[in-house]
Order: sequence, then C-alpha cells, then structure tokens
Amino acid sequence: MQDNSDVDLQDQRRRHYRAFAIAVGCLMVLLGVTALAGWLLQVEIIISLVPGFPSMAFNTALCFVLSGTGLAASTLTGRRFRITATMTAGLAAAFAAARLVEIVTIGRTFHNVDVLISRFLVPPAFIVQIGGGMGPNTALIFLIANLSLLLSLPVERKSQVVQELTSYVVMTLGMIALASYVTDAEQGYRWGPYAAMALHTAVGMVIFGAGLLARSWWMQPANRAEIPLWIPAAVCFTGLLVDLYTPLGVANGILYVPLVLTALWFGNRNAPLFFAFACTVLLMLGFFAVRHDEATFWQEIANRTITAATLWLIAILVFYFMRNNHNLETERVRFGALLRGTPDAVVVIDDRGTIRSFNPAAESMFGYSPQDTIGRNIKMLMPEPYHSEHDGYLAHYRQTGEERIIGTTRMVSGRRKNGIVFPIDVSISTVVTGDTKIFVGIVRDISERVRQEERMKATLAQLEAYTAELERSNHDLDEFAYIASHDLKEPLRGLHNHSRFLLEDYEDKLDVDGVRRLNRLVRLSQRMEKLVNDLLYFSRLGRQQLAVKRTDISLIVKDVVATMELLLEERHAKVIIDGRLPDVVCDAPRLTEVFRNLITNAIKYNDKPAPLVSIGYLDRFVGQDGTVARNVFFVRDNGKGIPQEFHEDIFRIFKRLEKSQDSEDGTGAGLTFVRKIIARHNGDIWLESEVGAGTTFYFTLGRKREGQNAAA
Repeated sequence: MQDNSDVDLQDQRRRHYRAFAIAVGCLMVLLGVTALAGWLLQVEIIISLVPGFPSMAFNTALCFVLSGTGLAASTLTGRRFRITATMTAGLAAAFAAARLVEIVTIGRTFHNVDVLISRFLVPPAFIVQIGGGMGPNTALIFLIANLSLLLSLPVERKSQVVQELTSYVVMTLGMIALASYVTDAEQGYRWGPYAAMALHTAVGMVIFGAGLLARSWWMQPANRAEIPLWIPAAVCFTGLLVDLYTPLGVANGILYVPLVLTALWFGNRNAPLFFAFACTVLLMLGFFAVRHDEATFWQEIANRTITAATLWLIAILVFYFMRNNHNLETERVRFGALLRGTPDAVVVIDDRGTIRSFNPAAESMFGYSPQDTIGRNIKMLMPEPYHSEHDGYLAHYRQTGEERIIGTTRMVSGRRKNGIVFPIDVSISTVVTGDTKIFVGIVRDISERVRQEERMKATLAQLEAYTAELERSNHDLDEFAYIASHDLKEPLRGLHNHSRFLLEDYEDKLDVDGVRRLNRLVRLSQRMEKLVNDLLYFSRLGRQQLAVKRTDISLIVKDVVATMELLLEERHAKVIIDGRLPDVVCDAPRLTEVFRNLITNAIKYNDKPAPLVSIGYLDRFVGQDGTVARNVFFVRDNGKGIPQEFHEDIFRIFKRLEKSQDSEDGTGAGLTFVRKIIARHNGDIWLESEVGAGTTFYFTLGRKREGQNAAA
C-alpha cells in the first residue's frame, strides 16, 4: 500500500505537468496566430523575423495553431475536449503527411499543399514574394508529434513512453535547427534542396517538445525516467548535429549508444526498443539531410546499416536485461510481501552473524524494531549459553564447512528485548548468490506448545497414578470377590445342608407348614449362592482379556442348540438359522454365552405352545426410528413381547420383569452379561418388540484383528 504522502506528491506533480502542457499549447497557438496575422496582413517581418532568414509557411503557422489546441485540449477532462484534441491533432498530422508525400513524390519545386488554403486568403503576389513552404523537417516533426498525441488519447496509460521519446526527438530537431542558425550551418535547418525551417519555427518546435514531455509525465508520473531531462535531449542534439558533419555516421553511431542506454532509467521495459527506433529515425534523417558523393554513397549506406543493427542489438540486450530485472523485482516484492505477512519470525544474517533482515513477526516476537537489530550480531537475540557459543560456531563453519544445525529444526531459547527467555523452534537454510552466502532463519515461538506439553506431562503423571490406583483397587476387588465368594458361600452351604438334614431326619415329625418352610429355605440358599456367583462373574467380566480369533458363528449356534436339547423337547421349541451366518473375529466362549442367554430367554418367556427362535444376519439394518446399522446379528422369537418402557430395564443386573416357569433357576443377570460381553467386543445391542407378537434382539460386533487380546 502506498504512503499517503507519496500519493499527494504524485498528484501535485501531475497538476504542475498539466499546467505546463496547457501553457505550452497556448504559446504555440499564440505563435501560430501571430504568423497567420503576418500572412494575412502581409507583414514580412512577422513571418521571417530577420531579413534574409527563411520564413514560416502559412501551413506551418496553421499547424502550430492546430497542434497547440490539440495539446492543451488533450490534458482537459470531458468528451468535448477529447473530440477537439482528436480533430485538431488529426488535421495537423494530415497536413504534415500530405506535405511529406508531396516532397517525396513531386519534388522541391511544387508547393500545392502549402497554397491549398493560403491562396484563398493571401494575395498570390505576396505568396510568390515570400516563396518556399513547409520544410521536410518541419513536416516530419508535426507528423510524429501529432501521431503520438493521437495514440495517447484513447489509451493514455499505455503510450507514455512513446510520447516521451517523441518529445525528445522533437526537441532535438528544433535545437539542431537553432544551433545551425547560431553556427551558420545551413544543413541543420535546411535538409537538402528543400524548404528550410524558420527561426521562430525552430523555437516553436523546442517548446512543442517540452509540452509533449510534460504531458507524458502528466499521464503517468510514476513511470517517468529517473534521469534529468537534458541528458537524452543533449544526446539527441549532439548525435544529429555531429551526423550532419560526418556523413559516414561513425561518430553518430557511437553517440546514440548512450541514448539507448538511458532506457535503463525508464519504468517501461519496451523503452530501449522505442529508443532504438528513435535513433534509427535520426540516423536516416542525418543521411537524407545532406548531399552525398556518388563514390562513397554505398559505403555510407553500409556504415549506417551496421550502426543501426548495432543499436538494435544493444537495445535488445537492454530489453532482456530490464525484463530480467523486472522479474527479479517482482519476485523481490512477492518475497517481501510473504516475509511481511508470514506469522513466523524470519531473520536473515550473513556469514559473520550480522542481521540483514528482520520481518514484522520478528519485531512482535522479540520486541526489537528493524532499526535496533539490522547491522548488529544475531547473538543479541540469544540467552546463555547460545550467546557465547554462536560466534565460535560460525567461525568453525567458515573454516570447515561443517553444518551442525543448518537444514534442521532445533528447539532452543530466545531472549526478548525485556530480557525474558522463551522457547523457540529454529529452522535455518543457506542461500548462496555468487560469492555471497546468507542464512535465513525461520523462528517460531513455542511457548504455548511447551506449556501444553508440561500440562500433558502432568496429566500423564496423574493418569499413571490413577492407573496404578485402579490396578490396586482391582486387585483389592478381586481379593474381596474371592473372600466374599468363599466366606459367603460357606454359611450358605451350611444353611442349605442343615436344612436338608432337618428334612431328612425330621420330615415325619414336622407338620406341613414346617416342611414347606424348610424346602423354601433350601431353595433360597441355593438362589443366594447363584446370586453370589453371578455377581463375582460380572465383576471379573469387565477386567478379563478377550481371546479373539476367527470363529464360525453357525458352529456356535449349533453347539448352543445341542446343549439345550432337553429344554427344547420339554417346551416343544424350535431354533432355526435364517440364512448364512458369517465368520467373525471374536471371543468364542463369550459369544457362546451371548447366544445361550438370548435363546434361553426366548424360550422361557414364551407363551406360545410351540416357541420358535430364529437366528440370522443382516448386511444392512434400518430400524423403526430410521437408524441405520451394518453387519447386524439378530435373535427373534414369537413370544409375549416386551413393552417399550421396559426395553432398558431388562439389561439391569438382577432385574426381572416376571418369573419364568423355572424361576428358581434364574437370577435376572443374563441380559446384563450379554450387554457387557457385546460392549467388550466394541458392539451394541438393542431390541424391537411387539406385545403379543414377539421380540427381536439385534447386536453388532466391532472389528478386531485375529489373535488380538482386548484388555479391560
């Protein structure tokens, strides 16, 4: 982004350039009107200034009026001013072009274009008395100047350099004519046998060139040449003047080389090509402006051809040089923008450790400004021991070339301006340009990362302590479970045995109620022992490892059905496998327990005369609520069904909705074991049920690798 002061300065310059161009345009109109008045009033002194000097032609005065009007109008805003500039500059260019065509095709004795308008306004006798007409040098200047003006009107930002170069040529030709009047060298203002350029015409041309130059700078002041105006103008003037006295053009060719080289100070990369074209035009003008000896005619042509080719070669070399410089500058600007915009600190040092670049992120990180750091040793940003060791490392690197940290990322410490030491990551790379070697360090403040690592270490230490405490607690729980199972079972067995003994020894002496109570005591002691066993099993189920392997589920189901053959016969029940069951990686004994519990419940809690249990597998399952699951096993029965409000209660330990026909054999922990085993396999279990129609249990098994043991 440009500084506001730079923008204001450019605006001020533009206003000055435009005011100067308008003033020049007005002077040209005044000069032309004065000359036209001299023609109309037949005042010869106004037309020629000095008796015996060439006079300003009528068409020349008219072209001054048209060109001055076009120059002034082209700097004003508004469509009408643009139209005015186009019309007046176009007419002036047309008059000049017609005059040049007449000179080339008919010759010097004809002045039809000059008298085309003047014969209607000026007496023929006065025209014959004055004689002459617009010279070829004057016509050429009006043509190229007005053409450059016309070209810059629709795309003014694109033609700035063309108009600037044109202004140099126009001023040069005018200055040569003036110098020729001073040195009495006629070939400077008269080209060959044709009409000459008048003295005040030469002055007007110098003014015209200055106005064009001011207008070109007004169009784009940032792209103007960063050299004094008089340098290219002096080169043009000297080159063409010397060319008039050295017909072979040797000195001329040498002098035009600096003119091409001045393109290096222009912002436009095409400037050297434009300069080469301008110099070629000057070479041709210098050749055609003098008479030639027939003996050296072809030698002069060959010499000027070689000179022009040399100038174009230099121009092409300068063009590619400027293009490369432009590309390098573009990359430099891009790198600078990247350097300023990167969130990481970037510090550039030389092989002596002196800081050469310090980006804004480095300013924020270390607290120093670039003025505080550039030119000082990098160790100012380092605490001990890096501060003392750094110079030794650089000296060792210069002597041996051994790279210890270059090309790697290291965690070190930095020191802020306020003396605070903080952790940083540093990545250093080497950049070699010619014999110069610099080091680019990318620095990242890792204070927050270090704090997070410290917090993580503390958390891990706490987790390790919690794990150790949990292991100790589990060990204590195992001991408690063992003690509970042993110590609780012993009195329970005593109650059971003594109750049996009483029944065996005193059954005939007890009444019916006493026998009933003793039998109930036997059953309750047996149930209590089962509850203790189930509770012990449940506590160990979550801590024991799973021995998983690839298992055929069909074989598990068939094995469960075979062990339940007696129950199936008693209840007239049937178990079928619906479709193919896949092989899965699981703990086979645990999964056998899952199917045994689900099938047993489906038969026990079934009110149909012929209970039917169906076991199957679904690749894709869509539930009643729209949920989708994959790789789902199911166990479906045709029993009573389970109301919706009890779908979660049935998985609670020792929770039973009703007693089965053999209720004395169950504790209500079966479905709790089922859910725990499936959860250990990273799966899930749910059910869908319709009261009176039956229930379907669905479950999934998570993915495990064969042979993997899943710890609690």
